[in-house]
Amino acid sequence: MNLGIIGCGAIGTDVTLAAFKMKEIGKIYIFDKEKKAANKLKKTLKKIEIKPVKDFLNDVDIVFEAASKEAVEEYAELIINAGKDLVLMSVGSLLNEKFRKKIEVTAKKKNCKIYIPSGAVCGIDGILSGSIDIINEVTLVTTKPPESLNKDFEKRKIVFEGSARNAVIKYPMNINVAASLSLAGIGFDKTKVEIVADPVATRISHKILAHGKFGRLRAEVENMPNPNNPRSSYMASLSAIATLKKIISPIQIGA
Repeated sequence: MNLGIIGCGAIGTDVTLAAFKMKEIGKIYIFDKEKKAANKLKKTLKKIEIKPVKDFLNDVDIVFEAASKEAVEEYAELIINAGKDLVLMSVGSLLNEKFRKKIEVTAKKKNCKIYIPSGAVCGIDGILSGSIDIINEVTLVTTKPPESLNKDFEKRKIVFEGSARNAVIKYPMNINVAASLSLAGIGFDKTKVEIVADPVATRISHKILAHGKFGRLRAEVENMPNPNNPRSSYMASLSAIATLKKIISPIQIGA
């Protein structure tokens, strides 16, 4: 299997390094609009190739995106129309229902898949299972050091309370987990989000609270920062790598 990667930041770099060690993966192509990022990664792994997305599409089986909402909007349709599977990290791009439906319909026609890793949150599998029946309520509570939100507070402060839809719009670079949770469960408008800036917090934490016919769910993770980028959670990279391994593996674990 050959792999294309869009985005050579912390997550894209982690996935590239992990994919390079997977015997099931042959060629790896990378692309980043910031040429310095791609060149830096190629210096680490000389066997990978730097190519524009449209140039490597015919030679890959799956494309991994870890760039931005804008990159998804630019390349998703191109990738899926080429009949290639797509792994999306910029999940907030799917807030646009018209765009989401369009790529979903195209994926069905082309018989390919769009994979969404759990990212920096735990409990998505429980929400996905619970959504088979009735889920009454889902709440995501995200706590961050104020500097992660470009704020400066001396006391704990709730900076946002509202729907996941509004959270993704207001904090597009910080709240991809809200988008993943919404898609797994009861949607962008019904999923509640609370974002807390806490000067005592040294790490980013995500807590999911839900109840429905399945019972009650409470899942919480306190994330270590990515060694390559303290503003990114290391769990997001690990989730992306786990998704890639799941695609390759004949044994599928999880909902």
